[in-house]
Amino acid sequence: MNQTPYMMDQAVSTPVVINRTLRNTYVLLAMSLAVSALAAVWAMKINMQPMGPLLFLAGAIGGQFLIAALRNSAWGILAVFAWTAFMGATLGPIINAYLMLYSNGAQLVALAMGGTAAVFFGMSGYALVTKRNLSFLGGMLFAGMIVAFVAAIANIWLQMTGLSLAISAMSILVFSGFILYETQQIVRGGTDNYILATVSLYASIWSIFVHLLNLLGFVSGED
Repeated sequence: MNQTPYMMDQAVSTPVVINRTLRNTYVLLAMSLAVSALAAVWAMKINMQPMGPLLFLAGAIGGQFLIAALRNSAWGILAVFAWTAFMGATLGPIINAYLMLYSNGAQLVALAMGGTAAVFFGMSGYALVTKRNLSFLGGMLFAGMIVAFVAAIANIWLQMTGLSLAISAMSILVFSGFILYETQQIVRGGTDNYILATVSLYASIWSIFVHLLNLLGFVSGED
């Protein structure tokens, strides 16, 4: 799940505040990704079983609301680390499944990681240099996220491969757009809360990785 546009703190910021917010966001994001990676490795080592969808949604969505409530205190940073550790742990069973199901599973995981990094740096780089106002994307991206979310919930019972691939393709486009939109929100002073900005970017990165891995498994996976 991702941070929605209306949950971002709206503010008119000075260049000093913008630079500080951007710097703090990237520092906290890097630390959060490290925590998430450690949690994923731990989950893989203990062979953690996949989490039920209701428990996952409770942790993924509930964690974001908790962080939003604590965003203006030091507890918010601790909540970010706890939430990203939870999200990282959920990746452990997914990665293990690909390593076991596909002979080239390690390559698929590496490609998904590399592809996710390329999307993040590409979208972030464009958002930092473009003069174009991308605020119009917010509503469309939020609508796309809701459609993908509802379709994903439905596919828990439908179990349709074609729908799963369509959801993944749409999700990659939507969350790539969110990286673009959210980064420019910081650059243009649309938010000065780096905790919420970090959560938004992390959620996009997590989602792109999972859905890219799903597409790569279908297209390039070798049983």
